[in-house]
Amino acid sequence: MNVEDRLDQEIARQVGTVGCALVDARMLRNGRAVTLQILIEKADETAVTIEDCAAVSRQLSVWLDVANPINGAYRLEVSSPGLDRPLKTLRDFERFQGENAEVHLHGLHLGRRRLLGVLQGLEDQKVVIENNEGRWLLALDDIHKAKLVPQW
Repeated sequence: MNVEDRLDQEIARQVGTVGCALVDARMLRNGRAVTLQILIEKADETAVTIEDCAAVSRQLSVWLDVANPINGAYRLEVSSPGLDRPLKTLRDFERFQGENAEVHLHGLHLGRRRLLGVLQGLEDQKVVIENNEGRWLLALDDIHKAKLVPQW
């Protein structure tokens, strides 16, 4: 397990201690400024409140100060994932079946690097997405990033 995976695992554990679940953890760099961005959801899938974000922020701040896994100064941001929620796990792709999604692939898949379509759940542990070009089965390892696309 690499350092980033261990950090994500420990962040998920810390987030879980206050009744939330980790959706994504990102280290963003803008010049010399570093931001640790944490996206959370409630374990029971109800709406995330500002109090939830504050509780996770306090819990993570204490752990980050003691464990010191990040070299140098950084800013911690905790928020809900929003309408364009990232999709990271097979459970995410199954849970949001019927929703529109944008999927970016690590490499070309049948001539495509990016797909827009409707999530159809899972088939043989592969993500199924359907659009006007057809039905696509994608291994989770082939997906670079994916997110929900809200319909307006």
